Order: sequence, then structure tokens, then C-alpha cells
Amino acid sequence: MYLESEYIKNNDAINTYSEIFSQGEKWLKVYELYEERKAKIDEFLSKLGDDVRVIFTGAGTSEYVGNIASEYLKNNGKYQFESIATTDLVSAPYLHFNKNQKTLLVSFARSGNSPESLAAVELGEEIVDDFYNLALTCAPDGKLALKLADDEKAFVFIEPEGTNDKGFAMTSSFSCMLLSALLIFDQRDDKKELVEDLSNTGEKILADAEKIEELVDFDFNRIIYLGSGPLYKLSNEARLKVLELTAGEVASLYESSMGFRHGPKSFVDENTLIVSFISSNPYTRDYDLDILNEIAADKIAPKVIAVANTDIEGDFDKLVYENDVDNDVYLALPYVIVAQLISLITSLRVGNTPDNPSKSGTVNRVVKGVTIHPYNA
Repeated sequence: MYLESEYIKNNDAINTYSEIFSQGEKWLKVYELYEERKAKIDEFLSKLGDDVRVIFTGAGTSEYVGNIASEYLKNNGKYQFESIATTDLVSAPYLHFNKNQKTLLVSFARSGNSPESLAAVELGEEIVDDFYNLALTCAPDGKLALKLADDEKAFVFIEPEGTNDKGFAMTSSFSCMLLSALLIFDQRDDKKELVEDLSNTGEKILADAEKIEELVDFDFNRIIYLGSGPLYKLSNEARLKVLELTAGEVASLYESSMGFRHGPKSFVDENTLIVSFISSNPYTRDYDLDILNEIAADKIAPKVIAVANTDIEGDFDKLVYENDVDNDVYLALPYVIVAQLISLITSLRVGNTPDNPSKSGTVNRVVKGVTIHPYNA
């Protein structure tokens, strides 16, 4: 019902719907752009040499891109990867920027017009002696892209056309920026085949949209996302999408599979949906399934859904999309589509308008009302 074309058009959801459903195709385009630009990217990165601190940054969903990527990359490659929100860099730069540490700031920015995005770059340039910028942005005419366009110590990676989401929530922009970062910094040599597998899996999930709608079409007012490793980091983005698109009508929480027992389990009541992203790693997968089996045995939630890429057992609903993806950071790409569909369906179920969910107008697509105060290093 909710995903029928007329219903989508009549309830101000066409942009969000279209952007969610375009992602499989967009990921293939991201790979094409990466291949076209690879020589220039490698040339830029060669300027950095060794002993480089790489900070992934962004605000909100853009921050979560870096959180997911750094969880994997921190032990993969020659750089020192970490993720710090622009809101933290700007509000307390003295805690995060090191004058004597060569630094590459990797900015994730849908529009590039957020005041924090620009201020983080400017503070880094002011504080750090040897400072570089890599911007992954969806807007070639955004303020961040324009600022860095002619900077010899910067590289701007423009995402495919159409990823500067017109809808309120970041969907295709999120997944495309995450994929771009992984392509740029991961050292694996099977990237083409991997992206094709991810795209195919994404299309399978989108083809399964009616089944997903059937699973979540009930009157829940709380949702919890669980996961481990990079998929735990993804669960933060998943819970934010529901919060944004329902304008807070559905309360949301995220936690790691093992951490859930340590207090957050108290959030569960008779109106709670629980969704778990299951790891592809057999060792970690056991922990993901342990907590789901415990919840099922406790009978404390009316619906528990596991999202996996291999067959699993348990007394809960399952969305299984088999593929050859061998690392959870890449599974975040197709799995986020499940979360986006749940958010879209739930927004429509509670009577909201996904493309413009903030009825008060106090929450905006590009943040407003931010005062950037002068800083004296």
C-alpha cells in the first residue's frame, strides 16, 4: 500500500522513494568515477607520504559515513584513521587538531554548505602546520567544493549526479560517499567485482520492498537497531532515519549486539520493533544471534527481524540476501537500504510526509542557525 506509486506521489515522498531506489545503479556509477579519477587520486595521496593522520568528518549522517569506514580501515593500510564529527572539531578544535601532526581531513558533505563543514576545514588550516583536504561531496557548486577546487593541498571527489538528495533525509548520498571512501582507501584488488555484487544485492532488496512492508506494517512506536563492528556503527544511521522521517513519532535506539544487555534492553516494550544487522563473520555472527534468540525467548518484543547474507536459524523473522561479500563494512551498503525502506514505510504509516517531515519547520535539510565563533589558536 504505502509504496504504491500514487500513494508515494500523494504523500510528498517521491524524492525520498526515488533516491532510495536509485542506489544500486548509483554504486556502479561511483565505481566508474573512481576508475576515471584513480590516477589523480593516487597522485594526490602520494603527496602525503607516510605518518599521516586521516580524520573522517561530517555532521549527522555524514559523520556516520566516517564512523563506519574508520571502524574497518583503522587496521587496514598505512594511514592512521579516525572519525571525528565536524561539530566536535569546531566546538573544541584544541582537543582534536595537532599542530605538529601531518593531517588529511576527509570531509563527507552532501551539499557542502553546512557551516560546520567549512569551519572544520578553516580551523584545520589555521592550527595544523601540514594540512590537506579530501572532500567527498554531492554538490559541485557547494561552498566546500568551490573553496577547495583550486587548492594544491586538496582533492574534491564529486559524487554521481543525482546523489545530492532532494529529499530531507540523506539516502543515496550516504551510501555513495561511504562507497567512495572505501574505494579510495581500501587496498583490496577486487573492487569491480565487489561493487557489482553489492549493486546486485541492493537490487534484490529493493525488489523485496513489498515483503519488508508486510513485516513492518504494524503499530510500533519504538524501534531498536542492533549490530556489531561496522554494522553497529551503521545501526546509528538506521535509527536516525526513522527519527528524522517520522519527526520523532517513533522513538529509536541503537546498540551493539553484546552491549544491548547492559541497560538498553530496558527500552523494549510491547510496541517495539527490533532489527539486527547480522555479521558475515562466523565468530561475530554467533554473538549477533545470541541476543536475538534471547529476545525471542523472553517474548518481550512483538517483532524481531534479522538481516543477513547467509542462512541463519532462530525464532524470528529473517531477510536473507545471499552474496559473496566477505566484510561487514561493505554489507553496510545494501543493509542500509533495508533501514531506509523501513523508515520510509513507517513515516507514511504515521501520517508524515517523508520529503518534508518536519512539520514545525525547525529541522532543516541543510542545517541553519549555526554561529561560528572566532578561534585564536
